[in-house]
Amino acid sequence: MASQLESTLTRAWLRRGLLAWALLPLALLFRLLAGLRRLLFRTGVKRAERLPVPVIVVGNIFIGGTGKTPLTIWLAESLRAAGFNPGVISRGHGGQEGDALEVTPQSDPRAVGDEPLLIAARAGCPVVVGRRRVQAGRALLQAHPGVDVLIADDGLQHYALARDVEIVLFDGRGVGNGWLLPAGPLREPPSRRRDFTVVNAPEITPGLAQAVGGQPWRMHLAGDFAEPLRGGERVPLAQLSDKRIVAAAGIGNPGRFFAMLRAAGLTLGELPLPDHHDFLDDPFAGVDADVILITEKDAVKCRQIDHLKNDPRLWVVPVTAQLDLRLAEQIVEKCRGRSLA
Repeated sequence: MASQLESTLTRAWLRRGLLAWALLPLALLFRLLAGLRRLLFRTGVKRAERLPVPVIVVGNIFIGGTGKTPLTIWLAESLRAAGFNPGVISRGHGGQEGDALEVTPQSDPRAVGDEPLLIAARAGCPVVVGRRRVQAGRALLQAHPGVDVLIADDGLQHYALARDVEIVLFDGRGVGNGWLLPAGPLREPPSRRRDFTVVNAPEITPGLAQAVGGQPWRMHLAGDFAEPLRGGERVPLAQLSDKRIVAAAGIGNPGRFFAMLRAAGLTLGELPLPDHHDFLDDPFAGVDADVILITEKDAVKCRQIDHLKNDPRLWVVPVTAQLDLRLAEQIVEKCRGRSLA
């Protein structure tokens, strides 16, 4: 029932239909409350805490998945290449509600969240999750005093944490119908200030650029290989083209994963799953396929389940964010306190 409601709202959020119009009064109230909260922090009534190192926030105003995890991994790698020693803090969807908790590649995704676990495995830098980002940041810096820059994954609306750089990420859906929750998909107005705008899409059309604003940078997710979940040699996706393939994705926008695989020349069936699906119900039990392609985010949970981690049909498709290196250079300059050219 919850999944059906989510699907109905997702469709309604892409246009200004009857349901969206019916929910507009609630959206106006949401906008008023969100604006009041921002004003309290801007005027100092509510205080934002500043950590002793630069803080970069990666987030979105479009609810659901836009590709923050690959962007966070790319950013951590780019900062390391520039001579920084980055760390990552996150709320951790599904993670513990209490104290800050350090994430390792061996952590239980039910305790720390699937996305922080993937970041820890791929980015190779310290990752700490916690409901309060400031507390998570202080815990990370205490445990890893060599860290000299923090990336806050999905912390755009967490105003209690002062930040030096804000990156807002969109995908090809842009701003949907342009309205705030619940009449639209937005947590904040598209006019919201930010330092950098990134769009995860095959191309940025003039209309998309105008909708998101902020002179956007394009992000491309490249996924050309697959590797067995149970371990083994990775192969180009093209080598799987003669197999009966089903693609499954428990991410915010499964259609983007399916489209990427089709662009690689694969013919496949689709198995969209709820975002952050736990896989304890084994959605693959009745799937008739030679190969089931899954995302890295889903793989970190499937590897924790005995009857899935050894399923020979399950193959993981790692993706890598590709962006203009000039974006990394400008973010680095911001962190070093130099003005942009």
